[in-house]
Amino acid sequence: MSEIGAYEAKTHLPQLLERVQKGERFIITRHGRPVAELVPVSGRDESAIRETIALMRKRRQAFERAGVRLRDALQPAESLRDLAHAGHRR
Repeated sequence: MSEIGAYEAKTHLPQLLERVQKGERFIITRHGRPVAELVPVSGRDESAIRETIALMRKRRQAFERAGVRLRDALQPAESLRDLAHAGHRR
């Protein structure tokens, strides 16, 4: 992976993007220190997304059949929003 300074990356961005589109990867540095990576975008795996959604629906149905409700997973005074954001940095 090639290193390139931030100023040079800014100056030659169109050319860099063409090279990245062809598969090259770059580490962008500022004052010699790595600050970012310029990499090709990976495509979405549509089949994996569909499989994951199907699995989630299957699990939700199994919980419903067992009588398990989402609110049963909450602590006293905890909201669904709190549960969804558990473990996120603030």
